[in-house]
Amino acid sequence: MYQQLFCKVVDSFPNRKAIFWISGLAIAIFSTACTPTRESSSATQPITAESPGSVPNQAEDEQATLTMAVIPWQVTTEQEKQLQPLANYLTQALKRPFKFQITKDYDQAVEALIQGKAELAYLGPSSYIAARLRDPKIEPLVSPINQDTKRPWYTSVIITSNSSSIKTLQNLKGKRFAFVTKLSTSGYIVPMAHFQDIGINPEQDFTKVIFSGSHDKSKQALAKGEVDAIADDRRSYTEQVKQGKFDPRKYTIIWESVPLPSVPIVASSKVSIELKNALKKALIDAPAGLIDPSGAIGAGYTLVQDGDYDIVRDFQKRVTTK
Repeated sequence: MYQQLFCKVVDSFPNRKAIFWISGLAIAIFSTACTPTRESSSATQPITAESPGSVPNQAEDEQATLTMAVIPWQVTTEQEKQLQPLANYLTQALKRPFKFQITKDYDQAVEALIQGKAELAYLGPSSYIAARLRDPKIEPLVSPINQDTKRPWYTSVIITSNSSSIKTLQNLKGKRFAFVTKLSTSGYIVPMAHFQDIGINPEQDFTKVIFSGSHDKSKQALAKGEVDAIADDRRSYTEQVKQGKFDPRKYTIIWESVPLPSVPIVASSKVSIELKNALKKALIDAPAGLIDPSGAIGAGYTLVQDGDYDIVRDFQKRVTTK
C-alpha cells in the first residue's frame, strides 16, 4: 500500500525540480498562518571542502562551517574520497564552508545531530526515527533517488554464500548470520520483522549472530567466510558488484523486502527555514552523477517528509513488541 501510493505521488510530477518548487510554495503559504508547533566514542573523520572561499558581507553565523554527520556505509577512507566532490559542490552552492563528518556508528550520528555537533545528518530511516523521538523538531529534507530503479526507495536483502548450500530462509537455521546494527532499517529491522513472521528466532536458530556495525563490514564478513549469510541494503550490494569488489557468481540473494523510503538527509531543530530551503534547492539542483552521502552514484534527490517513514515505524513496532 505504501509503495503504491509513493509511486503515484512521485510519478505525478514531471521532474524533481517541480516537486521542490511546489513544496516551497506550500511552505510559504502555510508558514504565514501556522506556528511551528553506544559503542565507542572515538574521534570522527571530517571531510571539508577544499579551499572554500570566504563570502563578503555575510553575518558571522552565515560564514560558519556547516557539518553533516554521515552513517558509516563504506570503509572510512573510501567514503572520504567519494564525499569530497559533494562537499565542494555544497560549499559553492551555499556560499559557506561545508564538511562531512563520518561517524563510527549509527548511534554516534544521531548523537551528533541531537547534541548540536552537526547541523545536518545522513541517517538511515530507523536512525532518523530514533532521533526525532528525542527531538520532534528534527526534519527530513531530501533523500537520494536510486540510480537503478530511478525511485526514492531501496530494499533490504538477505545474501548468502553459494558455498553454504543455503537456498531458502529456513535453510538459515544452524548457520552463521550477520546483521548491521539494531538501528539499521535494511540491516536489521526489516529482515528481523520477516524472520518473526515466518517463525525464525535468530538467537535460537542460528549458531552465530554478529552485528558488524556497517553494511561494508557485513559484506566483508561474508566474503571472508566468517558468516554464511547477511542482511544488507540491495543498493549497497549492487554498488560493490559494479565496483568489482563482490563477485555475484559467488553469492545469491534469497530474499528481498518491499520497497522502503530512501535514507533521508535530516536537519537539526536549530537550522533556520531559510537554510533548509537553500539546502533543498542545492541538492535538488545537484549535477547528475554526483556521489551521494552513501557513496553511491545517485540520480538526484527528491523532497521527503516525516510521514514517508511511517512504513518503517510499522516494521519497528513489529520487532520491538515481540
